[in-house]
Amino acid sequence: MSTSSEQPAYRHSVPGRPLSDAQVGTAVGVLAMLAEPTRLRLLWALRERELGVTALAEAAGCSPTAASQHLSKLRISGLVDQRADGRARLYRLRGAHLHRLLDEVAAHADHALQGIPPHS
Repeated sequence: MSTSSEQPAYRHSVPGRPLSDAQVGTAVGVLAMLAEPTRLRLLWALRERELGVTALAEAAGCSPTAASQHLSKLRISGLVDQRADGRARLYRLRGAHLHRLLDEVAAHADHALQGIPPHS
């Protein structure tokens, strides 16, 4: 019997089984968002805490206007959430999966740049 405090059961992809067209399309969309340098820098800056546009623009090395445009795309794609704090808007990563994906992408880049063999 299920209670209201229990989490719903989610089905994740199983290695060895093919991905559905919907899974592939969604995954490609996420990777496309990560494939732009400014957006990747914005997401990386959000790994530790929520931030406003000015701090994110500084972290990404772009103007606040450019940061806002990228954050809008990231929000529409479901990768970040925003909340109002007075007149300011604060942004945060949406979900632990994205946090882990960013960690893995950075670790993979470190391995490639430093010639570290892949983990088994």
